[in-house]
Amino acid sequence: MHSSRLIPPGIALALGLAAGTTGARAADGPYRVAVDSDGIQRVAIVGGSYFFKPDHLVVKAGTPVELVLRAEPGIVPHRFVLKLPPDQVAIDTRLGEEPRVFRFTPGSAGRYPYYCPNKLLFFDSHRDKGMAGMLEVVE
Repeated sequence: MHSSRLIPPGIALALGLAAGTTGARAADGPYRVAVDSDGIQRVAIVGGSYFFKPDHLVVKAGTPVELVLRAEPGIVPHRFVLKLPPDQVAIDTRLGEEPRVFRFTPGSAGRYPYYCPNKLLFFDSHRDKGMAGMLEVVE
């Protein structure tokens, strides 16, 4: 990491995503998260009106991951839920316009869904409406 960097990389990525300048592409297939020079795989995920961008991430097992999570502006509340095998990591957080950062190191290869479980009365859940994605961990 360069000492002259004024904005931490995770926040810079989140700011770039807000400006629409991220390398992540929704619906273009899996987004392979690069390993930064400091050995961390960083990616920003934005949740909105029944979507996550990106909605399919590929990361390397045994390499730290930093997720920067936020919601696009709006009035509908959303959450982000991700559960990896027991003894590893579980994230269940409310999404807001202010980015939230989560770090973990995936230990097991596999495919792990992330989603928004919110639901209003008798309507479909946000997950059922398409607000879901996949974290794919590879060796």
